Amino acid sequence: MPNVLVLANETIGGKNLLDAIRERHGRGDDPRFFVVVPQQRPRHGNVIYDDVVRDSAQVRIDLALEFARNEGIRASGEVGDQDPFNAAKDAIAEHGIDEIIVSTLPAEASGWLRRDIPERLHEETGLPVDHVVVDLAADGLPFDVTLVLANQTAASGRLTERLKELASEGPHRFIVVVPQDHGLGHAVDDARARLRALLENLHEAGIVAAGMIGDPDPYTAAMNATQYFHISQIVVSTLPSGSVEMTTCEMWKYCRAFIAAV
Repeated sequence: MPNVLVLANETIGGKNLLDAIRERHGRGDDPRFFVVVPQQRPRHGNVIYDDVVRDSAQVRIDLALEFARNEGIRASGEVGDQDPFNAAKDAIAEHGIDEIIVSTLPAEASGWLRRDIPERLHEETGLPVDHVVVDLAADGLPFDVTLVLANQTAASGRLTERLKELASEGPHRFIVVVPQDHGLGHAVDDARARLRALLENLHEAGIVAAGMIGDPDPYTAAMNATQYFHISQIVVSTLPSGSVEMTTCEMWKYCRAFIAAV
């Protein structure tokens, strides 16, 4: 029963990677997969929130493990060091890895290839390394990924029903981002509670979804999500105009800027 390390970042849902995992699983020697996603610092925002960095990596792992469960593949996952080389070495030392799958963007867009991560791992460990290239710009993903941006309304029945409608239209994954509130001592805990309530509603409905807390600024939270995930569309949920939470008009101003940036 070989232990196979899967090292990936934003390419985690790419078709070529999923096909490589299926192919490896189908050889008949009952492999076990360990998915490692390195932490990645966001490009946007003046403050780096550790919870946001870790959550974004965990969401990618959660979606990969959901794929594995659906395929009957034995898999577990963990958030790795910010350096992908160190993240892989940590997993190799801890889990007794026998072989490695490294997934990257094409050479012209991959920081990992500029650092020769696949070759360095093979030379350092002596393990076989299967390098899988995923071209998200050309191929996209085998499912739509919807970014759901919500705060006070995250657990509302109306939002849940709208996401159920989208899920019924075709293969879908939902990434829920709940911005944490400014200046509150329990901001992270409160955001997690709202996030957990929505995810529980979606999971009960059989919808594949994962989520993270985000930067207090909703635009920054959304922009950082596009760094971590290949987003197909956006759902923005707000309170009515004039309420304490950002108004619909203000949110759509952010959303239009977000779409233009993407």
